[in-house]
Amino acid sequence: MRAIDVIRKKRDGGELSPEEIEFFISGCTAGRIPDYQVSAWLMAVLLRGMTGAEIAALTESMLHSGSVLDFSDLPGRKVDKHSTGGVGDKTSLVIAPLVAAAGVPVPMISGRGLGHSGGTLDKLESIPGFNVNLSLAEFRRVLATCGCALIGQTAEIAPADKKLYALRDVTGTVESPPLICGSIMSKKLAEGIDALVLDVKTGGGAFMKSEEAAVSLAELMVETGVRMGKKMVALITDMDQPLGNKVGNALEVEECVEVMRGAGPADLRELCLELASWMLFLAGRVTSLEQGKQLGQELIASGAALERFREIISLQGGDSGVIDDPSRLPQARHRLPILSRTDGFVSAIECEQVGVASLVLGGGREKKEDTIDPAVGIVVHKKVGDAVHAGEPLATLRYNSNARLNEARRLMEESYAITSQAPVSQRPLIHSVIQGTRHVEVGK
Repeated sequence: MRAIDVIRKKRDGGELSPEEIEFFISGCTAGRIPDYQVSAWLMAVLLRGMTGAEIAALTESMLHSGSVLDFSDLPGRKVDKHSTGGVGDKTSLVIAPLVAAAGVPVPMISGRGLGHSGGTLDKLESIPGFNVNLSLAEFRRVLATCGCALIGQTAEIAPADKKLYALRDVTGTVESPPLICGSIMSKKLAEGIDALVLDVKTGGGAFMKSEEAAVSLAELMVETGVRMGKKMVALITDMDQPLGNKVGNALEVEECVEVMRGAGPADLRELCLELASWMLFLAGRVTSLEQGKQLGQELIASGAALERFREIISLQGGDSGVIDDPSRLPQARHRLPILSRTDGFVSAIECEQVGVASLVLGGGREKKEDTIDPAVGIVVHKKVGDAVHAGEPLATLRYNSNARLNEARRLMEESYAITSQAPVSQRPLIHSVIQGTRHVEVGK
């Protein structure tokens, strides 16, 4: 078998066999196939697409390019959740300890933020001392001890994905749905999970701006997981405005603790309970989503979810005192309110601009090597449909440096649309649910 023949076959729209895909991925990972040929193949995939069978074979080859964890010695189904990312999207920090507190093991390998989208690892690292770089042996120990561990991708997990992504990033092939699916699913299935809940964002603050694109990607990932013997569900959720009220790493940890105390913003609480209920349902811990939501509410009300989060922080080297005293989290030195210039109602928020404003303040990365300031970010006071008076704060910038403050302020001022009309009806938080071949619209 030759790499050039595999490239030509895909270029001409042919369907690659599992053997051809395995040959190509293993050759790429081992360095036997040069980058220029891998790049040509990636472009052929972008232009020609892949069938469901090809995507499953691609995911399988990427998955087995490194270590596949085996937690079969731990009782119960292992379940994880993956989000495609957005602004203020912090649900992992609530649902992982919540589901673990229900007795369901949650091995979670997460990513960092890039661009306007925040990353779970960056949020966790805003907790002083929290170590996301556990070895696989330490990952197993923490999971066995408290039912949940949250780490970053190690060198042993899906090395093919690291190689392919580096090339996708510089060859204009990042947007290919089959390649996105293979990248996400290979890393998630390497965790040794039995079930996966996908939170696929759509709207102005999401990578998938259109509903059609979000649904298409969700269907690909669900089909791929089912083909590989996993229980799968995908929720298409709204990202036309920030989730919750706080954007920025330490700020989002603080807001998650508020939710686990039974408070916090209603939209964040609702989505956390919805995602957690699906995780509990797929794990067989409950027999209905309603029962799952009830159990989730009970675990928050009793303090069990928060205590599990405290335990995770301690086991991973972090300062668990942040649970009781949020001031132990990094704090920004300065605050600047963004004031409304008129009376009316918030009709829209340019969600991506809010994420970019946080990035500009130092809360995110424009390049992978950039350093994050965990203290900075934005507190959103007004959301779509809210009444506002002239001179009233729409949001508050939390910052440490004046260097790019004016740019962040401009972005925030321009992100709000105010109308004199009656309150605008909001899009539902959950648009639809995809399970197997079923696609159920919600909130219509």
